[in-house]
Amino acid sequence: MTPTTAVHPTARANSVLGASVTEKALKKFLNGIPGVDVVGAEARAATFASRSIKTTSKAWGLDTIIRMVDLTTLEGADTPGKIRSLARKAILPDPSDRTCPHVAAVCVYGDMVGHTIEALGDWHLSKRSDGIAVAAVATAFPSGRASLPVKILDTQLAVAEGADEIDMVIDRGAFLSGRLGFVFDQIVAVKEACKRADGTYAHLKVILETGELATLDNVRQASWLAILAGADFIKTSTGKVQPAATLPVTVTMLEVIRDWHGLTGEEIGMKPAGGIRASKDALRYLVGVAETVGEEWLEPHLFRFGASSLLNDVVLQRQKIRTGHYSGPDYVTVD
Repeated sequence: MTPTTAVHPTARANSVLGASVTEKALKKFLNGIPGVDVVGAEARAATFASRSIKTTSKAWGLDTIIRMVDLTTLEGADTPGKIRSLARKAILPDPSDRTCPHVAAVCVYGDMVGHTIEALGDWHLSKRSDGIAVAAVATAFPSGRASLPVKILDTQLAVAEGADEIDMVIDRGAFLSGRLGFVFDQIVAVKEACKRADGTYAHLKVILETGELATLDNVRQASWLAILAGADFIKTSTGKVQPAATLPVTVTMLEVIRDWHGLTGEEIGMKPAGGIRASKDALRYLVGVAETVGEEWLEPHLFRFGASSLLNDVVLQRQKIRTGHYSGPDYVTVD
């Protein structure tokens, strides 16, 4: 039987649902959200590819993409040595050009957080306001198949190691079976687990794993749910499930962020992740952001790309603009 008692309320949920935040009230609100016009979403996403981008705008766009990258390695074979190499790349993606911007963050498993902070040195966010954040995946990434105490401990350990950001995964099985209060409460609990000893919080990115949610209506509802529960960012995918990030999915999530901002004035971040490998595709995402939520979201604290190979292509495209010719495929490191 689905419980109708109060779930753990948040200030956001109270502001939308009123004083009594219950499973029933949560479901009523989410089920009352208008459905997504799938054809319209796909057509709108397709228009982003038709925008003509001049050379100067493209140069700005490539630098902006680099500044928005969460440079990621999430493999069982990750080693401290690989982390050191990735950190060097994060600091200066193009060693031949000192003007190349650094990435927004390095994203790793929780046990690699300490190694990443050490490798970044003075470039870590704790040492400089324009530094590089360390993001850690948590909550039994990528499946999310673990008990809540395990998910909380996973998060707390990463935060204790110094993670600036936590990328958590929702329980897709619970969401798809209608256990919305259960998913809501888990996000609330993980958000609280992001609390540091000094009372501040690591930023929480909530991964919906949109490829498993099946419909854009589910994506829209899950986006609202994550924001109401306390997400600082909503993120498409783990990168381990296909399809991962797509423009129609991203537009759907951005529309929720736009509507939340219109309702409350609060800015929520967005992170498409998985499958974005070419500069031309990433530029389309920037167009989508600007036309959906506004150009103010074209900053790393509000938009990120979860990527690894994307950075290589951006560096090569950037050098083409700077020098007039393409480098060979061995110019960039292979992650």
